[in-house]
Amino acid sequence: MENLPQDKKIILFDGLCNLCDASVQFLIKKDTKDVFRFVSLQSKLGKELLSKLPIAIQQTDSIILYESEALFYYKSKAIFQIIKSLGGIFNCLLIFKLLPTYFTDTLYDLVAKNRYQWFGKKQHCLVPTKELKSKFLDEMVLHDNCHELVL
Repeated sequence: MENLPQDKKIILFDGLCNLCDASVQFLIKKDTKDVFRFVSLQSKLGKELLSKLPIAIQQTDSIILYESEALFYYKSKAIFQIIKSLGGIFNCLLIFKLLPTYFTDTLYDLVAKNRYQWFGKKQHCLVPTKELKSKFLDEMVLHDNCHELVL
């Protein structure tokens, strides 16, 4: 874990979730400042990072924005911090930050709870192409049946 990039924000995500995969692909395309790196929650590194954080196990299906052991965000707060880091036109979405956290987290939980049902679950993993490999800090090999991630 000491090899984590100090100048990057790490997004932990569900590597089997179609919604999460689409979100990661979107963020890679829009991350023109090269701010983010990605780690799947199911990977060895993902589990190691989670073990360092004071987050209850039932919340580990949440997206987590990790900056350090002392600075991390999850659920709607992670979404808002990611939007803030993207900047530009996406800052318009920060208007929703004015809503109470319990409301935005409840909405987040609703989507997270139903994400496989609504968006589907992968039966195989995606392996980043050589060009995208630098964006991922872990090996995303979760199953024997792997396909290249192409954006």
